[in-house]
Amino acid sequence: MLRKIKNALISVSDKSDLEKILFYLKKNKINIISSGGTFKEIIKLKYNCTEVSKFTRFKEMLDGRVKTLHPKIHAGILNNRSNKKHQSQMSSNKFKNIDLIVVNFYPFQETITKNKDKNSIIENIDIGGPTMVRAAAKNFKDVTIITDKSDYKFLINQLEKNKGSTDLRFREYMASKAFGLTAYYDSIISNWFNKEMNIKFPDKMTVSGKKLTDLRYGENPHQKSSIYSNKLSEKEIGFKKIAGKNLSYNNYNDIFSGLEILDSLKETGTVIIKHANPSGVSVNSSPLKSFQHALSCDPVSAFGGVVACNFKINKKIAREISKTFFEVILAKSFDQEALRIFRSRRNLILIDISKFKLISDIQIKCFNNSLLIQDQNLEIFDYKKLKFVTKLKPSKREIKLAKFAMNVCKFVKSNSIVVTKDFSTIGIGAGQPSRVDSCKIAVAKAKTFQPKKIKNSIAASDAFFPFPDGIKKLIKSGVKLIVQPGGSIRDKESIRVADKAKVKMIFTGTRHFNH
Repeated sequence: MLRKIKNALISVSDKSDLEKILFYLKKNKINIISSGGTFKEIIKLKYNCTEVSKFTRFKEMLDGRVKTLHPKIHAGILNNRSNKKHQSQMSSNKFKNIDLIVVNFYPFQETITKNKDKNSIIENIDIGGPTMVRAAAKNFKDVTIITDKSDYKFLINQLEKNKGSTDLRFREYMASKAFGLTAYYDSIISNWFNKEMNIKFPDKMTVSGKKLTDLRYGENPHQKSSIYSNKLSEKEIGFKKIAGKNLSYNNYNDIFSGLEILDSLKETGTVIIKHANPSGVSVNSSPLKSFQHALSCDPVSAFGGVVACNFKINKKIAREISKTFFEVILAKSFDQEALRIFRSRRNLILIDISKFKLISDIQIKCFNNSLLIQDQNLEIFDYKKLKFVTKLKPSKREIKLAKFAMNVCKFVKSNSIVVTKDFSTIGIGAGQPSRVDSCKIAVAKAKTFQPKKIKNSIAASDAFFPFPDGIKKLIKSGVKLIVQPGGSIRDKESIRVADKAKVKMIFTGTRHFNH
């Protein structure tokens, strides 16, 4: 069903590329109505245009807050061309149909990025634009709505192909995009208000997202996938791919895991991720040693994984990293020699994270029609709550070492056991239904790849030990300090086992399940 366009209303904040459609509107003898800066721009480009106030015969008021909010505008958009009653009312009021709306909104998202003045931010909440967009989208059977300048080319194609008309399928598709925009725009505003009011869990939660790109595939090749950004103030994720093939769903999943752990490290460090779990983590004043120690925790699992570094990679480090096959390297920039070395591998993905900041304070998981939302797990343990439950007490240095172990442990999928030595992981047991199985895996990894370091090592557990069997397994391997939340009805049995073996144990009172 074709609909001829006779009158178009244009009101755009982003005026770039406007001339592209003006030429074709004139070519098809379409009258243009506009206001404010858009009207001035159209006149400047030497196209005829009727100002909104002249069209409505009502001068805009309230500093421009009311200009398109007028019955003549909205009746022109909303009337059903097939409804005789509507047409009779339009005729008696001498109102004209408005067949095309081209609108984009005040730059609210851009304003909150650059401006902290609340009054200025409020003034950049668009009212007239979204109202017209919703009206036109509702009446898509008769009206064409364009809200994205990237769609100008499709509008032009419609006008050319249909001699000044648009077809129903096109109008309906543009309407779906329009409602997506108004929902997104309102969600940005709503989330800004929630943040201003420190409302973390509002009664009505809207999760907004702007599509960045389609991905190669989802978790598996038969699954489709895209990535969206839902930051209030940024159009991008915050890091930049500088080389390599396109990222997949799994790449992003691993990258996010690596960045989260990396953000928790306050010293020079390296994280190696495989299937969203760390296979090795190390902090060291030497960037090279931090990578070497992270890799040596489990060089087999690291194969094909993601390396995340909170330092600049130089030629020496690049050569060391290149000895192992990795899929993605994240770093706070790369020097030219490092880039030359890495780019010899065509598909290796290099990502600069020098401008990345972890700013979200909530986690969201989605299943079917439900959302689970919680605070980010930012705590490791509270020093005031620590209990030194064994006869032998840890030194200040051992407490720092235990904190590192527990920090890594909280990012490993539960049930998790992490064995460390001198601020480096040497064995990680992840994601087992049984905690004792996680102990066995962590110990087996350490004995396989770091047998000399397991003696006098530290073990962290994300939750309490329901039975002392896991404790016994760790002690037998050579662990000399165990840090865990405590809270089991059999804690006294675990303490007795530790005391008998002259092993130190710390209860933190803080559980770190990560599902």
